[in-house]
Amino acid sequence: MNETVLLIDDSKFLRRANELAVSRSGYRVLVAADGDEGLRLAREKVPDVIVLDIMLPKLSGEHMIEALKADPNTMQIPIIVLSSLPQSNEAKLKIAGAAAYLEKSKLGIEAGSTILIRAIESALRERSQNAREPAVTASDRGVIR
Repeated sequence: MNETVLLIDDSKFLRRANELAVSRSGYRVLVAADGDEGLRLAREKVPDVIVLDIMLPKLSGEHMIEALKADPNTMQIPIIVLSSLPQSNEAKLKIAGAAAYLEKSKLGIEAGSTILIRAIESALRERSQNAREPAVTASDRGVIR
């Protein structure tokens, strides 16, 4: 396995715990402590998956999602939101481009690692399947005649 996961979280404890869990699962891991650093790393390294906290210093997770989805080089990267905000935000974040939403308070240490790894694996599978599907053009949808 040589996929790279970018973990962006301002909590040093959670960032380190998730970094260990993800690296033990065989992924290369990049870490960032704030939104600016996370956006810079995402653009420079173009990871396979991003695990993103929403409440970040310097640049919020929501603004990061907008910036990443607007950039042709990063728009295909699945983003897993890992947040302490209630799940009522899930629909809004998925519309903005998040692949998955995990609420921190519902993740225990051991179970949380397993759930996070499963979410990463699922996002990678979905990205791989989407890459194999033929691109749908506007003419295929009947928009251009």
